Amino acid sequence: MGVALAVAVAELCGLSLVASITGGLAALLALFTVTDSTVRAQRVTTALLPAAGFPVLALATTLHGVPLARDAVFVAVVFAGVYARRWGARGHALGIFAFMNFFVTQFLHARPAQLPELYAAVGLALLAAGAVRFVLWPLERTVPPAAVPPAAPGTGLARPTTRQAFQATAACAVALGIGQTLSEDRWYWAVGTAWWIFVNTASRGETLVRGFRRVLGTVFGIGAGLLVAIPLDGAPAPTAVLVALCVFGIFYTAAVSYSWMMLAVTVMAGLLYGLLGVLDPGLLVLRLEQTAVGAVCAGLAVILVLPVTTHATNDMWIQRALRCVRACTAEAAARLAGSPVADPAPHAAELELYLSRVRLSLAPLVHPLSPYRGRKARARRVLALLDECAVEVRGLVSVAADPDASHDARLAAACWRVEAAVEALLTPEAERAAEAERLPAAAVNPVRVAAEPALAHLHGLERLLAQLDGPLRTASRSPLVGA
Repeated sequence: MGVALAVAVAELCGLSLVASITGGLAALLALFTVTDSTVRAQRVTTALLPAAGFPVLALATTLHGVPLARDAVFVAVVFAGVYARRWGARGHALGIFAFMNFFVTQFLHARPAQLPELYAAVGLALLAAGAVRFVLWPLERTVPPAAVPPAAPGTGLARPTTRQAFQATAACAVALGIGQTLSEDRWYWAVGTAWWIFVNTASRGETLVRGFRRVLGTVFGIGAGLLVAIPLDGAPAPTAVLVALCVFGIFYTAAVSYSWMMLAVTVMAGLLYGLLGVLDPGLLVLRLEQTAVGAVCAGLAVILVLPVTTHATNDMWIQRALRCVRACTAEAAARLAGSPVADPAPHAAELELYLSRVRLSLAPLVHPLSPYRGRKARARRVLALLDECAVEVRGLVSVAADPDASHDARLAAACWRVEAAVEALLTPEAERAAEAERLPAAAVNPVRVAAEPALAHLHGLERLLAQLDGPLRTASRSPLVGA
């Protein structure tokens, strides 16, 4: 709805096809990349997008005929866009918007004379997207805001986002050079591929898997483009309908499969080329070549330039998830004890976010093509047990929210054992100290536990944490994904 409204408004205002496409892509980016945890923050970020995009639009169009300066500025935009991720969701969105405004001008071959209508198109698009998101259909209002996991700690080159900025810059610079040897007009696809492979990744393994999936999705997307986009030959009405379906597919598949999302993106790009009157099979083949170049450059960059090890990333997110379990248990115990201020719900929401990061960081290992069978089995076991922990945590939060729930000494003891089990997983020293105190799950009377929902969830957590000890302790001796 937002993208369609943005394009419709641009057309009704008499803007050119280039401006209408720019506006549609700006609306798509605003709706896709602005992911702040509250509606208020989303509004602020959306309002700030022109501050990131307009200067880049001006630079990109002005320098279009000065290749060396254009390339240098593009690489600088890459570095700044990735570095901005250290400021969380807002910096992430602004960085992507800045990069894509430079990219779009290359895609559309925009010139300085078109800058005023490009500004108008982007401004109208953001208003249209904001109207749909915040006024016509404010879906986020029905969802309680969740806590956003903080960025990884560190300063300077110890901060993963700083390292990734250098990696992405190196990858994009090399991709730019190789891409221009393949095509002086369509080199930007190699840079765009390298850039997007780094989005939402935090380690070497994640980046390599994402590069593979991007190439795979592009291959299938080009096949679909040959069957759909070329026969249409830019016919406006059916092309508009299919572009709308592609936009829907991009959003619908983004959380499910990166390869499917890239298929939708590739088909949409082919359809837009058809509208511009430049589509042919050779262009789609060039698109595949440029994608392969960008993926290889990204892969080499994460291996050779200030690498962030996959094992370190896995360990960090798993530890944060476990600390969330401990914090939620402590808050639930205080709530059941009668504290009016204790609230485990935010910690439960935070746990879901950390688990999503755990799944993403372990994706390289559980990938079907991963050759590490033993590590794959352990990773799957860890994911399954953490998911079961999340189920028990949600149940505990639900019980704690019941004003009639009672508290007794057994709850306090069970909460303490859960907290001790988490400490045992986090530090071997604590494990040795707590082992003698830990009660086995089999010692619990199942009849009495069934009658006490809070106790049932706590003993379930205790059992699951004990089972996590094996795969996590093995992983500490033999890393899940390697150094």
